[in-house]
Amino acid sequence: MFHSSCAKLPGLRFAVVSSLAALLVPSATSLLAQTPYEQVHPLVGTAHEGQTSPFVGPPYAMTSWTPETRPSEAKCVAPYYFADKQITGFRGSHWMSGSCGQDYGTVTVMPVTGEHFEVVPAQRGSDFDRATEHAAPASYSVTLSRYATRVEMTATARTGIFRITYPAGTPATLLFQSYTHPNEGFVKVLPERHMVVGYNPVRRIYQGNGQTAGFSGYFAARVDRAFTQSGTWCGAAVHPGTLEQGAGCTGLGAFVTLGDTLGHPVVVLVGTSFTSIEEAEKNLDAEVANRGFDAIQHADEALWHKSLNSLEVEGGTAEQRTVFYTALYHSLLGPRPVNDVDGSYNGFAQSGLKHLPKGEEYYDDYSLWDTFRALHPLLTIIDPKHQEQIVQSFVLKGEQAGFLPIFPIWNNFTSEMIGDHAVSLFTDAWQKGLRHFDVAEAYRLAMQNATVTPPRDQYVDGKGRRALTSYEKYGYIPLEDHVRDAFHDNEQVSRTLEYAYDDAMLADWAGALGKKDDEAMLRKRSENWRNVFDASVGFVRGRHEDGSWVEPFEPGKNASYITEGLPWQYTFFVPQNIPGLIEAMGGRERFIAKLDGLFERNLYDQGNEPSHHIPYLYNYAGAYAKTEAQIRKSLALYTDAPGGLPGNDDDGQMSAWWVMSAMGFYEVCPGRPVYSIGSPLFERVTIHHADGTSFVIEAIGNSDSAPYIRTAMLNGKPLATPQIDHTSLMKTGHLVFQMSGSPKVSAFVR
Repeated sequence: MFHSSCAKLPGLRFAVVSSLAALLVPSATSLLAQTPYEQVHPLVGTAHEGQTSPFVGPPYAMTSWTPETRPSEAKCVAPYYFADKQITGFRGSHWMSGSCGQDYGTVTVMPVTGEHFEVVPAQRGSDFDRATEHAAPASYSVTLSRYATRVEMTATARTGIFRITYPAGTPATLLFQSYTHPNEGFVKVLPERHMVVGYNPVRRIYQGNGQTAGFSGYFAARVDRAFTQSGTWCGAAVHPGTLEQGAGCTGLGAFVTLGDTLGHPVVVLVGTSFTSIEEAEKNLDAEVANRGFDAIQHADEALWHKSLNSLEVEGGTAEQRTVFYTALYHSLLGPRPVNDVDGSYNGFAQSGLKHLPKGEEYYDDYSLWDTFRALHPLLTIIDPKHQEQIVQSFVLKGEQAGFLPIFPIWNNFTSEMIGDHAVSLFTDAWQKGLRHFDVAEAYRLAMQNATVTPPRDQYVDGKGRRALTSYEKYGYIPLEDHVRDAFHDNEQVSRTLEYAYDDAMLADWAGALGKKDDEAMLRKRSENWRNVFDASVGFVRGRHEDGSWVEPFEPGKNASYITEGLPWQYTFFVPQNIPGLIEAMGGRERFIAKLDGLFERNLYDQGNEPSHHIPYLYNYAGAYAKTEAQIRKSLALYTDAPGGLPGNDDDGQMSAWWVMSAMGFYEVCPGRPVYSIGSPLFERVTIHHADGTSFVIEAIGNSDSAPYIRTAMLNGKPLATPQIDHTSLMKTGHLVFQMSGSPKVSAFVR
């Protein structure tokens, strides 16, 4: 997602980033004995176009904490970039990792020293020595050179914990700032309680751009000692002694001075909430209790050990193991819960304060156009109960707002990206036996999205499928419908293809639920891909209302009717009927030739999601060795350097693709619980299930020069086709591959 629009780092060359990474990565020898947790490198993705930040906190944190080098909540600006030379603070962030969205509801903490200090981010920043920077999932630390101050940071799901060691002999000060919109926000110093509190109103982008999101990010910060002085600032004007600052500023914040700390560490706790300052403090008290910094860090580490150890890899290189566990870390950052510890949360699309049953979480920030492909399928394997809560949260959104969202972020409709992939989310979970969600309501809402266009005012706000009227009338979306009420306008062919896939998944679900009339209608619509496939050229192509094809046509070039890709790439998005696509192209040999042409012309783009399933399609035409070879080439595009992701990580999708493909399989059609086999990267992978069972994938004779599968045995029996079903993966089992350097002999015979 956002591959072409995301801001790049001017002048940053990959070779420079790679060499800098050497300062941060342990030696290959030491990695051999490291745990999965110790092999995570959170700085991967913070350069090139990865758009990640070195987030600290437990898996699926509501508020993630990160060093800040870009003091902004602007669109497409991540909090941290490896190439930057100064740190301007340490942020409680809600940035969707790897995206080109916006951060929102943030709070930043910055330690400074001296009798006189700067508060404006551009002036207060500090250089830092890379040798002092340590990033791990549960902790981050660095020394701020300008202030000779050591900052250590850990976090719970909703609270940031800082241990800050200032130099002796100089006044120590803490700055608290939220990057509010002009004339918004609030901050207040409570000296008698050693606290600073405040809020940062959230505004929408995409559909509803500039409108309020209906909630704020609230914080309650508690310092472990008394203040000798305090004040606020408004813009660049500092007001010592003023305890409260509200609207009317372009940038506001508060400072508290602690005097000379004599070199003793200062502990700062920052609770967060999306409902109130009071709930932010309650979250802090509930999650921190009486625990100290080290105890919280160790508890965080234990949670990460549990999650990362769900997948155990053996063999491969030290770098490959680091890439694997770093990718898994990135896959466990979102969607995020947005409820308080007591279950309070803001209903979707400003539908009022809600309350969850005990033990449940309400999730938000779904990069669903990206993550339906690999992230959510991965979670059904390694954390199925968590995935059920993610599904139920999505159902609640539709129930509360009247329609299922397409791409919900900051708890509102957005109409960002295309498709209607809640259907994929629901169907994939249901088909895999994950049914602890409101199935009846989910199905009703999915059918409504597929068949009903809401009233105009609701549609403009983001409710409903875009251009559904045209899709139903023509069986495709013609070029004359420019789909103006969406962040991405046009993209008619891609929308048609993705709706056809969604209709196919809903048809499957309808059939399984006994809804035969719905199934028949949707099954017919699932073949609408044929209406944008021009058999005379063998590609999908823009089409007019009168049925004529767009001219001129060049399948290898960008087109307004294609989403973030090329007609050549999107021609292969018919996951629901690959045999039908092969037939439409003129048979197996022509299908293979079309795939070959894509790769030979360097049109495959691992850096963006529309390409992710394409290497696996050779399997469906019997060219198994070509799938195996292309998967290995794509896996090699990832490294353990800061620039080690080939594109935006998109809430973990780019990383989840790597995790699944490195294990040796990928779900080409989410919603149909069958995984296509690629080329396993490691000698042995063990999937540890929550019930204590394990599934083992073994690749005998595996190496970079032996990517081809010569034999395949599942539980002692030959595997006749390059696929494995979800049920088999989730039981005790053993999949054994004999690898080869020759593509001439395959385990799979047509």
